[in-house]
Amino acid sequence: MAKIQAIRGMNDILPEQTPVWQYVEETVRQVLTGYGYQEIRMPVVEQTDLFKRSIGEVTDIVEKEMYTFDDRNGDSLTLRPEGTAGCVRAAEEHGLLFNQSRRLWYMGPMFRHERPQKGRYRQFHQIGVECFGMDGPDIDAELLVLTARLWRALGLHSHTRLEINSIGTSESRKRYREALVAYLSDFRDRLDADSQRRLTTNPLRILDSKNPETQAILQDAPSLDDYMDEESQLHFSRLKALLDAAGIEYTVNPRLVRGLDYYGKTVFEWITDSLGAQGTVCAGGRYDGLVEQLGGKPTVAVGFAMGLERLILLLETLDLVPASVNNDADVYVTALGEPAVATAQRVSEQVRSALPGLTVVTHCGGGSFKSQMKKADRSGARAALILGDNEVQAGTVGLKPLRSDAGQQEVPQSEVIEALRKLLDQ
Repeated sequence: MAKIQAIRGMNDILPEQTPVWQYVEETVRQVLTGYGYQEIRMPVVEQTDLFKRSIGEVTDIVEKEMYTFDDRNGDSLTLRPEGTAGCVRAAEEHGLLFNQSRRLWYMGPMFRHERPQKGRYRQFHQIGVECFGMDGPDIDAELLVLTARLWRALGLHSHTRLEINSIGTSESRKRYREALVAYLSDFRDRLDADSQRRLTTNPLRILDSKNPETQAILQDAPSLDDYMDEESQLHFSRLKALLDAAGIEYTVNPRLVRGLDYYGKTVFEWITDSLGAQGTVCAGGRYDGLVEQLGGKPTVAVGFAMGLERLILLLETLDLVPASVNNDADVYVTALGEPAVATAQRVSEQVRSALPGLTVVTHCGGGSFKSQMKKADRSGARAALILGDNEVQAGTVGLKPLRSDAGQQEVPQSEVIEALRKLLDQ
């Protein structure tokens, strides 16, 4: 019988890989908590209409990438392709936005049916941040300042750069869209296939095309700046002033747009040049109309998302994962003979209680002294506690350093905690 394997593009995260995931997740958690952001957890399955109404029916995500199915009641459900829509739905459903501002964040798997490649998978993981009820550019700036702090915490500050833009209000984008379509229609036959399709569905995404010939055509295209409303111009000008005051370096990219329909005014991307074509590690912007679009009262909002797979790939590519991020044990407790097993369990529990920061692995399953010591060495432990018949009768524990040439010493069981503390600098 053939073995069942994981679905293509949906990967297991193995024990050897989870320490770096935990490191990144905890670093992000500490930064966000330090700014007063609260965690929210949403379901991975939502009604399909939530994403059609928020993301836009003519976007690539809705048209080609969503995992959508009918449940047994005949309802159309979708595995979430992104987190913002679900966060808005949850916040509105539970009254979190009623006459108050909110700073929220979440973490978890998202799903898109696209061609798997390094750093881009069908099940991927995102950390998202969403802020509601604050209409000034100060909250936009805060998101960029805290993200810059995260890059410093991870050692990525010199490997990322910030690009920002304003895409104005829906009214100004509508005027610009008409001018852009009129211009590009004269070059339809020279546009790449995706851009030809987007010309009638989502023309602003053509600005984001990576096709060299399309980019050459866009050089003389109308500029969004010429159609920008005064309110958006002022908002963007104040944002740039706040970033300048905070010492955040940025580049204004007039071609930067976001792929989802709900964005307006501020949009931004943090980009790295260390991952080839997969250069965006964090992206977001304002979406002031989305809450109302999904049935709530008008509520301004701004947020961003970052992909964990891509962020971890960047850390590993640049060799920036700290050496301390590993699965190594600190202490390995061996037990040779039946009487020693109970003593080993008791001593292990005493060590865990007295030195809670340590990882203590107690040998189970029997085996010779030699085989147990081999496992102790493979565990990465810095010290082994050795218990056999002689130690049990004498009330002692053998303490053997595993990462130095120091010899084994016999320690009374009552003194093993202090001896370990001294050996491991606890």
